[in-house]
Amino acid sequence: MNDAAPAPTPAPAPRRRARVRAPELIGKGGWLNTGGKELTLADLRGRITVLDFWTFCCVNCLHVVDELRELEERHGDTVVVVGVHSPKFVHEAEHRAVVDAVERYGVHHPVLDDPELATWKQYAVRAWPTLVVIDPEGYVVAQHAGEGHVHAIEKLVTELEAEHEARGTLRRGDGPYVPPEPEPTDLRFPGKALVLPSGNLLVTDTTRHQLVELEPDGETVVRRIGEGTRGLADGPGGKARFNEPQGLAPLPDGRVAVADTVNHALRAWDPTSGEVTTLAGTGRQWWQGSPTAGPAREVDLSSPWDVAWWEGRLWVAMAGVHQLWAYDPESGTVSVAAGTTNEGLVDGPADQAWFAQPSGLAAAGDRLWVADSETSALRWVERAADGDGGEGGEGGDDGGFVLRTAVGTGLFDFGHRDGAAGQALLQHPLGVTALPDGSVAVCDTYNHALRRYDPSSGEVTTLATDLREPSDAVLVEDDIVVVESARHRLTRLRLPEEAVRVESVAHRTRREATEVAPGALRLDVVFQAPPGQKLDTRYGPSTRLLVSSTPPELLADGAGQGTDLSRELVLADGVAEGVLHVSAMAASCDDDPATEYPACHVHQQDWGVPVRVTADGVSRLPLVLAGLDDGAAREG
Repeated sequence: MNDAAPAPTPAPAPRRRARVRAPELIGKGGWLNTGGKELTLADLRGRITVLDFWTFCCVNCLHVVDELRELEERHGDTVVVVGVHSPKFVHEAEHRAVVDAVERYGVHHPVLDDPELATWKQYAVRAWPTLVVIDPEGYVVAQHAGEGHVHAIEKLVTELEAEHEARGTLRRGDGPYVPPEPEPTDLRFPGKALVLPSGNLLVTDTTRHQLVELEPDGETVVRRIGEGTRGLADGPGGKARFNEPQGLAPLPDGRVAVADTVNHALRAWDPTSGEVTTLAGTGRQWWQGSPTAGPAREVDLSSPWDVAWWEGRLWVAMAGVHQLWAYDPESGTVSVAAGTTNEGLVDGPADQAWFAQPSGLAAAGDRLWVADSETSALRWVERAADGDGGEGGEGGDDGGFVLRTAVGTGLFDFGHRDGAAGQALLQHPLGVTALPDGSVAVCDTYNHALRRYDPSSGEVTTLATDLREPSDAVLVEDDIVVVESARHRLTRLRLPEEAVRVESVAHRTRREATEVAPGALRLDVVFQAPPGQKLDTRYGPSTRLLVSSTPPELLADGAGQGTDLSRELVLADGVAEGVLHVSAMAASCDDDPATEYPACHVHQQDWGVPVRVTADGVSRLPLVLAGLDDGAAREG
């Protein structure tokens, strides 16, 4: 018999972290929300710093801005969030546009305007959004691409607080955020508009979280609907609450449907009673694996941006998941109508089509026009004809629909060019309006222009310029009223008989291409489950990897879908450059045996990586989904 006392259980060893010194924060555009102070990493020493690499066109980046609000509130004395604005589109490199976006989306932390992607390159960032955590001593300890990671970052923050409090290297106190002075205007970054049966105009006053009814002059305020603070609350117009509402559409019963974007909900406003109710959504954001059809109040949505009544249902531009959904008021249900959640420009049957942040809708007879913003495209949905193979969405029981493209070529080409639709270019359009002659007007938002596409001739022309970020337009008699979002007003224009002539300009996304060696290229998506979690393998593989390219001929081998996060690609001979499209997903669950019902989390990100084939290029391409890859951290 052994009477010796049992050996004590050893304390867990501290989690090993890569010791990568954080590069300095530099950006030609300077700093916002700091009261004019230029910040350095030395100013942030002693605090836990979270860098949020974002660009304001990107709905996933806007999701992260909202996710970070609670982290900032709960850890405001130890954590400093710094937004590093890294533009995709040419317009996003304009400093005034960044200033507007910071106010428009309620960004309440310092922002570095980095129009030349200098800090982006220093941190080897490859995707919007990306979060980087820097400890109080100035070392990078974690990197996460995509959204949905704030729960893991908060656990890491709690760990870092305890570790550096014990070492005496944590400095508590107020952060460097200095709010800008508010400007008094009747509207503040209005989003969408609607002509009411009375002739008055209804506008979503997005930044103030309200709807505003205006007289037909577009200036005189009749009433405001909504309390004016963020929230999700039904009731009388003066007490209801919205969260950055956008699209509006009339319903057959006389109410107005509202795309309540940041609440991930569809709301309804009754002009007669003034009551606001919720039609669809739970207030929670939809994630992969969640239901895509069912009772409307029980299904999660994701950043609905616009709505339109068409084919007996309310169609929804679900920008947050690159799909169109539909709400059926008779059955009280919602369902996916088109799109796969993959981001890109792929036409065809609705259940196989790809969108990229659809943000504007307009019903016109047998077509539903779509402003597909991230592909700078004008597209339309119509009923599938024999031979189209359309199956509709998950709610499709009526023969199905098919998606087609009028203007636009993909995620990385944009500009301002008129002419034949196949050669014409737009830049991040947010609105589309059906015109009486069968053509459509496009709010070409980042070109500050109103464009026109004529299906009969296949030509694109420019109707008006010098409109500051137009986001929607409505017809009033023989005029068109444009929502000039960044000028905080509605602008009434006479529809011109002749188009405005402009000098053609074409652009590609500003990121530098990654030089890769010809032949074999190893793709590694780096994923490390956050502390206290493990991969969820209860129902099979918990990871997914989808790879494609533009042009398709770039890849001789390796395209397609699989479950391994590493893959050997083969670059084709004779194709010197292109874009690799990579979509990765991993599911993890809490790893605590004492937890009866562990919480599970889905980590997902899409990358578009420009590549150029050169003899001395790299043969490995690491993309960080979550964790810290030493090679990736030191690139650039």
